[in-house]
Amino acid sequence: MDMLKLIALDREDLEIVSAHLQDAVVKIGEVLWRPNENRVVIALNRFDWEAAVGERPEWRRRRAALRFDRVLSCKCKSLDCSAKEQVLNLLAVEFHETDAPGGVVTLSFSGGGALRLDVECLEVEVVDLGPVWQAARCPEHKTIDGEIARA
Repeated sequence: MDMLKLIALDREDLEIVSAHLQDAVVKIGEVLWRPNENRVVIALNRFDWEAAVGERPEWRRRRAALRFDRVLSCKCKSLDCSAKEQVLNLLAVEFHETDAPGGVVTLSFSGGGALRLDVECLEVEVVDLGPVWQAARCPEHKTIDGEIARA
């Protein structure tokens, strides 16, 4: 399987990035806000959804980096940023334009935590870093009616 490298410059691009990052896990200590560079960099372990479908599905995770450029501010909600070893489960990455081309990127985590990035414009990159390992299971989510569904 080829290593993933995606760039997002608009909402549609970011929806694709978000789909690839659904159920990625990240430690709070691996979220780096670099205000002097107007950049947020996040090291994460993404679930490889492409490998999980098809004739011979494989459940695995890949080490990846997620980078946001042109970030004006970074705020967290319902997250203890001092708990560097706390593991978060990324559910979605969304963009809402407020003052074109700028807006707000929201990274939503299970349990209600979120990161809010105010951006000058949308400039995002996700890239696999190389390491791959088998995952114990495929992530599952409960639907509104309580049934289990794989994303």
